[in-house]
Amino acid sequence: MAYKISDECIACGTCIDECPVGAISEGDIYVIDAETCTDCGTCADICPTEAIHPE
Repeated sequence: MAYKISDECIACGTCIDECPVGAISEGDIYVIDAETCTDCGTCADICPTEAIHPE
């Protein structure tokens, strides 16, 4: 089960630096590639707006 980033994302970049497999892409709202995501949860733990949740 991959993680998903909601509309609450403020595109701060914190999660990108924390993802060990580079599954997060930049944009107005960041996106997690479900094929690459290893479900570690590091991004969700570090997100300041709690915008990342298990899918």
